[in-house]
Amino acid sequence: MQAGSIHLGPLSISWHGILIVLAIFVGIEIAKRLLRRWGHDPAGFEQAVFWAVVWGVIGARLLYVITSPQAFVANPMSILEVWRGGLSFHGGMIGGLLAFWYYHKRHGLPLYPYLEAALPGVALGIIGGRIGNFLSAWDSAGRLTTLPIGYTFPPGSGFPGICTSTLDLANRTCAGAVVMGPVHLTQIYGAAIGLVLLAVVWFWLRPGRPYGYAFWRFVLWYSLLRSVLEEPFRLNPLWLPVYQNNQLGIGLFTATQILSVLLIGLSLFMLWRLGQRPPEGLRPDPLSLKTHPR
Repeated sequence: MQAGSIHLGPLSISWHGILIVLAIFVGIEIAKRLLRRWGHDPAGFEQAVFWAVVWGVIGARLLYVITSPQAFVANPMSILEVWRGGLSFHGGMIGGLLAFWYYHKRHGLPLYPYLEAALPGVALGIIGGRIGNFLSAWDSAGRLTTLPIGYTFPPGSGFPGICTSTLDLANRTCAGAVVMGPVHLTQIYGAAIGLVLLAVVWFWLRPGRPYGYAFWRFVLWYSLLRSVLEEPFRLNPLWLPVYQNNQLGIGLFTATQILSVLLIGLSLFMLWRLGQRPPEGLRPDPLSLKTHPR
């Protein structure tokens, strides 16, 4: 069995894909419960979320290919093999958001209640995706580091190693020595970010908050935490190379960090806007819905 994957006949499926699918199903059930608690019919959500997942996967893969083209130079057709991993969270968020927005405009379904009901599932997806990345070893790999938190992958783990001449994964062209570490465990850093978001999202979803508050808080803090705690240590190309320390394993700025700065600014603006105008609707208290049913 290939490290980080299971085989179903001729098909090899990564743990990354398995855990993402599991997070989707669990997240949908959580979302339906939340929508009922808020007094919304979850039937429309079930219709919208199917296409949100489809376009989320398309967006996630597309942005990953754009930001990591070197991963597909040797085999461009592997772009279609999404089950092997290699998905961008921000691309998935944009694709899923567009699907929900379409259903909102086309069918009049609520936008922010649907987006916010999906947030716990999104956090689970971040956790599951990063754990799957760790099990596959190579996906979302970290930079070489001399820090004591560095980890050296054992033989047979599936990690191809780092080429010392290019400081890139050795499953691409390498003319120098190949080392297995120590590297930053950026997959674990990312999973920890997901755990933090899964814990605090329930605080943002408390009754009495305006719809939209939790969504933009989530976007803000995910973008901030990933830019600071994960992305500087990822083995990603530097689109704006302003700082690089190959001893500590730090690099600034990747495409994800640049996009995150834009999303942080947008999130702050939208949160300010929500606070400046009367909210279109507050998230209800479930007890009040039982007392005054719709």
